[in-house]
Amino acid sequence: MRPHPPKSTLVFLALLAVLAAAGVLRGGAQAPALPQSVAAALDELAQAEFVKDGTGGATVAAVKGGVVVWANAYGLADIGAKRPATTDTVYRIGSITKPFTALMLLQLVERGRVRLSDPVGRYFPEIARVAGRPPGSPPITLLQLATMTAGLAREPEDLPTFLVGPVERWEEVVLKALERTKYAHEPGTRYLYSNIGYAILGLALGRAAGRPYVEYVREQIIQPLGMTHTDFLPTPQIRPLLANGYDIRQGKPDGDQAAREHDGRGYKVPNGALYTTAADLAKYVALMLGEGPESVLPRAAIADNLTRVASATGGLTSGYGIGFQVQRRGELVTYGHGGSVAGYRAQILYHPQSKSGVIVLRNVGGGSFNPSALAQRMLATLVH
Repeated sequence: MRPHPPKSTLVFLALLAVLAAAGVLRGGAQAPALPQSVAAALDELAQAEFVKDGTGGATVAAVKGGVVVWANAYGLADIGAKRPATTDTVYRIGSITKPFTALMLLQLVERGRVRLSDPVGRYFPEIARVAGRPPGSPPITLLQLATMTAGLAREPEDLPTFLVGPVERWEEVVLKALERTKYAHEPGTRYLYSNIGYAILGLALGRAAGRPYVEYVREQIIQPLGMTHTDFLPTPQIRPLLANGYDIRQGKPDGDQAAREHDGRGYKVPNGALYTTAADLAKYVALMLGEGPESVLPRAAIADNLTRVASATGGLTSGYGIGFQVQRRGELVTYGHGGSVAGYRAQILYHPQSKSGVIVLRNVGGGSFNPSALAQRMLATLVH
């Protein structure tokens, strides 16, 4: 028997219908009608993925023409209290924080504060502390950090040492982590996903902007996009809506590590600290679809950025640009990013040509539920 959508979901969808009819969503933009058959197909896909393990909860949403046209929630935000997940539930999104750091870089380029080709050392001379730089290699650039081609290792050595500490002290932790970070390759020669690289990028950009990274992202990105339940901390506004995170250990959900990490994740701030909702994250997706405020980043700059894929697999099925992953499945080319932290997994995908996007948020690490695979199937349904 298929579970009924939560009451909050029905109210949310009814409100969407009223606002769409009035043409007041996204500053007057008319929401496109989503055929009932498509909505049913999206729900069926999400249901089928969720019941693979039926643990915890998930919130999913579909964006079309810059607005949320469908959303639903499944399972529990709090297993112990049997609190259901809703379309308003807040989740951690892990590495989907990286696109926001990349957006900061693009803003600073657009505003003439930095160039993509600038050496990182111009703003962050401490980069020289990283060991093992290949002799004679040129300095790392901002572009290389943003596209994972800087040659840095994925993480510093003695990683657990640098995964503790509040958001307020993340920069101090990065400086300490540099002394345990090494080069894996010569800069600019190959792709290697690097969390420490994005931490360095965030710190360098904060210095270039003359404002701390966290403050800048809040004031120049989160607030202008109207993301009212998004932050680097579980604020008093976020806490009541926050899903408890769980990891599957010995076949059972365990929330201990996820609960501890709400006190801070050490150096992992520009690369993985954000909390948000599906509705808030849809506003970022709308921006990437060319439907967001020009004041945040001009449409032309967004479109231009999506043409720069810095590296790709040999089969040209995936690649990485400035803060986005690109995937090709047959004729469908999609953009987006995934995220995973203790107790949470997330995925956004979007297809600019059809102005379509999807968001999948989950409060369980591990298990059989695959946010990336679900997002791919949902987006293919929306596009076709």
